[in-house]
Amino acid sequence: MAGELEGRTIAVLATDGVEQVELTEPVRALKKAGARVEVVSDKKREIQAFKHHDKGAKVPVDTLLDDADPDNFDGLVLPGGVINPDALRLVPAAIDFVRHFVQAEKPIAAICHGPWTLIDAGGVNGKTMTSWPSLKPDLSNAGAQWVDQEVATDRHLVTSRKPDDLPAFSKAMIAEFRLAKRPNNADVVASRD
Repeated sequence: MAGELEGRTIAVLATDGVEQVELTEPVRALKKAGARVEVVSDKKREIQAFKHHDKGAKVPVDTLLDDADPDNFDGLVLPGGVINPDALRLVPAAIDFVRHFVQAEKPIAAICHGPWTLIDAGGVNGKTMTSWPSLKPDLSNAGAQWVDQEVATDRHLVTSRKPDDLPAFSKAMIAEFRLAKRPNNADVVASRD
C-alpha cells in the first residue's frame, strides 16, 4: 500500500559483495511504501553488488557509516550475499550500528546471509529466525531457533532465506516497519496535523 511508511527513514547497511537483488528489491518496496531509504556503507560513493558469484551493478552509497547516526533511522535492512555480511562483521562501527537497532528494539529485516551481523550485535538469542541454510549452525549456536520457511517474524525482527523469498520478505518487512514506534518528534508533528 503506497504511503504506509510515509515519514519513516530506513537504513540499508551494506558493503562490497552485497547480493544485488537483496538490496535493490527491498529498497524499491520501501520507497513504493513511502519510506525514505539510505544505503549506509563503510565504503565511500558506491559499493560493488553481486549476482550470485558474478559482479553486478555498482550501487550508490547515500551515507558513510562513520557519519550515520542510528537515531535518525526508524528501521534497518541487512541484505545478504556471502561477502557482504562477512566483511561487515569485521567492521566494529557496523556492529555498533546494528547493535543500536537491537538495543533500541527498532525493527530489523535481514535476508539470506544478512543475519550474520546480528550474531555479533547480540540480536539473535531467543529469536525464531530463518536464513540461508548454511547459517543455521551459527544462528543456533548463538541462541536462535532456526526455521526453514520463506519468512519468520519475531519481536521486531524479520528474516528470510533467499532471493526467491523477496516478495514475502518485503511484505513482512513493510508490515513490521509500519508497526514500529515513531520518534517523539514525529509523534508531535503528527498530532498537530
